[in-house]
Amino acid sequence: MIKVLLADDQALVRAGFRALLDAQDDIEVVGEAGNGAEAVALAASAHPDVVLMDIRMPGVDGLAATARIAAEKALAGVRVIILTTFDLDEYVFEALRTGASGFLVKDTEPVELIRAVRVVAGGEALLSPSVTRRLIEEYATRAKHTGSGTRHDLDALTDREREVMALVAGGLSNEEIARRLFVSPATAKTHVSRAMVKLAVRDRAQLVVLAYESGLVKPGWLG
Repeated sequence: MIKVLLADDQALVRAGFRALLDAQDDIEVVGEAGNGAEAVALAASAHPDVVLMDIRMPGVDGLAATARIAAEKALAGVRVIILTTFDLDEYVFEALRTGASGFLVKDTEPVELIRAVRVVAGGEALLSPSVTRRLIEEYATRAKHTGSGTRHDLDALTDREREVMALVAGGLSNEEIARRLFVSPATAKTHVSRAMVKLAVRDRAQLVVLAYESGLVKPGWLG
């Protein structure tokens, strides 16, 4: 059973998400929070698999709450999906960098929301939607022009691990990477996992961010 925590300051929004998710046989809503501080506290007590986190909440906002959850070793298994009303919210990249596993716009179709919860609960990052790639590329371009990008040492990676990391940054799944490199999905997954361990990143979302920040890939390189 996938346990979900809802964090949004709008009670009606939470009620809609709860009705949708609780109707699924494999998903259970274990709590609701109206602000970021409540979300962090409930995450610590309920240990959900996934938090659906709104950005704009009073007091502690969703970005700060996401960073707090990601920083807690005891909550290492909690994954955060950022919810926003803007498809290119300037703060979403920061959420991905600090520990979110992806994001969705609030008008996402119900079937996509349910899929997102399952994908993230399964350990994957929600990176496929084109809006996510546009967001990361926009940030990377801005960082390049302002000199604000952070350089990272990828020397610990093998050539194949770098190649796989670049493909992850393009939004490819393990199965798609396997087809591209003519290896098995299990082998692709192993390469991804090893790269994450060597670079000490939380999940695939942070691996993508690091790929752009390090200069391993450039905006628009995969089309």
